[in-house]
Formats: sequence, structure tokens, C-alpha cells
Amino acid sequence: MSHFSPLKNDTRSFDNALQWLTAHGFQLAQPKSGSSVYELSKNQCVAAVERASDGSARLVGFPACLVAGEPAILVDRGYQKFFKSGKMEIAATAERLQALHSFSEELKEALGYTSLYNEGLGSVSGSYQYDRVVSRDLPEAQRPVRPWQR
Repeated sequence: MSHFSPLKNDTRSFDNALQWLTAHGFQLAQPKSGSSVYELSKNQCVAAVERASDGSARLVGFPACLVAGEPAILVDRGYQKFFKSGKMEIAATAERLQALHSFSEELKEALGYTSLYNEGLGSVSGSYQYDRVVSRDLPEAQRPVRPWQR
């Protein structure tokens, strides 16, 4: 009889993760005063990491691409993906999606995260805004009237 053991997730320590990242071409910005979050960038993509309570590195939020000098998260609307920042929204191009995917995979390797199969197929969006699911988590009285409900 064979026994299966659960996968072990060997996360790196915060210091080891920062060393790995700088050795692999990531630029690190020191935390602003009063913050413990380091900003990372490579190939027009950015992310933030901080030291977790157990001493490992923890990703803060989603990796993003720079659009007009500002981080823009990937938004999936079902029919197309977009990069949305506070200033603007642009259609996601294959080049930007590939850059974000490579950046995310390298970041997971640096932090010792497990790369999941569905994430390996393509970029994971920070927001999913399909027509039929937008606002569905709101109370019934606050939901917009859908075209098929008219």
C-alpha cells in the first residue's frame, strides 16, 4: 500500500527571497518610512512583498504592469482582458500578458510559492468583471437590472 504525503511548500526566508530576486534582475525599492513593504520591478511589471510574521516573504496584492507610470492590475471582462490603473484602462496585449506571466512565475519561484496548473496556463487577473457576475454579490435590492430581466 502506498502512502501519499501532502505537497510541502518550502517558502524562502525574507532575506533569501530578496537575495534571489536581486540576483535574477529584479529592482527593489526600499520601503517608504513607516512601511515594511518592498516594491519590486522587472520588465515593466511590479509587485510588493513584505516580511511575514514567520520570517518568510509574503506577496502583497497582485503583480501588475506599469501603465502610464502607474501599477495597473489585470481585469478580465470575459471577452477581453484589460490593464486598469487609477488613471486609465488599456487593452491587454500579448506582450504585456507574457511579461506579467513571466514576472509572476519568477516571483513565485523567488518566494517559494507553489505554481499551480491553472496559473501556469496564463495570467491570473486581479479582477473578474464578466457581464453576468458583476454586482451579483450585492444584496438583491442593490443589484442592477440585467438586460434579460427587463
